[in-house]
Amino acid sequence: QVELVESGGGLVQAGGSLRLSCTSPARSFFGYRIGWFRQPPGKGRAFVAAITWSSGSASYAGSLEGRFTVSKDAAENTVYLQMNSLKPEDTAVYYCAVDGPPNNGDFDSWGQGTQVTVSS
Repeated sequence: QVELVESGGGLVQAGGSLRLSCTSPARSFFGYRIGWFRQPPGKGRAFVAAITWSSGSASYAGSLEGRFTVSKDAAENTVYLQMNSLKPEDTAVYYCAVDGPPNNGDFDSWGQGTQVTVSS
């Protein structure tokens, strides 16, 4: 298990931006793939984006690419999710999770989540 801490959520108007952060206080992300997921009210959790730490390769849910950007800061051991042109339907609890070596898609450690609310 990897301890993950998310931050950066809040209330924003439609069209605005937020940047979420995910860090691990006790473990380097080297060798991990870090994912962002979200859970809207009354719905299931869905994939948003992920980044492979070693290569920086990123992937996105198709509908979000272009508005959302995932990036990393190696010096800070932090992954960011930049969210632009936010819409009310982006309202959700956002979670980061990690998929350890060999990065086979098994996200088995999760943060506590951060609430993002987009008002119309």
